[in-house]
Amino acid sequence: SMSDILIAFKNATCIARGPLAQIETQIRTAAAGDAAAVIVLNAETSAVVDIPTHALAAEHGSITGPGRPKLGVISREVSLLPRHWEWLAGQSGGASAALRRLVEQARRGDASGVSKRQSTEAIDRFMHVMAGDLPNFEEASRAFYQDREEAMLALIADWPRDIRSHLEELLRKHWHG
Repeated sequence: SMSDILIAFKNATCIARGPLAQIETQIRTAAAGDAAAVIVLNAETSAVVDIPTHALAAEHGSITGPGRPKLGVISREVSLLPRHWEWLAGQSGGASAALRRLVEQARRGDASGVSKRQSTEAIDRFMHVMAGDLPNFEEASRAFYQDREEAMLALIADWPRDIRSHLEELLRKHWHG
């Protein structure tokens, strides 16, 4: 899913984009020269992903514990009342499958409001992390919050190409779905 896609920048240049397993070598290589210049973000939420670059390879092969980490399945404890467990036990595919279905339904159901809020936060976060020092940052921020699309695109037109193109992608999804 998009939520597992990372985007890595060194200074203002996009050096890699994809799942961690695919891009970790590029990130490590880029960080070897100057780790401080490398920023890795979740491509959808713009959350900064902290990757201890020196330990990438070592950690990656040795995930132990419950779940199926290769498939991105993570085991955690869930506390429910007995009647909830009884209901889950009766669902097809067992408790885990039923919970996943419920979560997916809920995510689709509240997609409109939540995704708009989440994409607003993602854009705001990306701009602060990657463009906070760029010219027109304040004006572009204001234009974004005022939904002045053309003004905003004009204000960021001179920003470094890779920062601008990722931001424009986030903006397109935000404004046009």
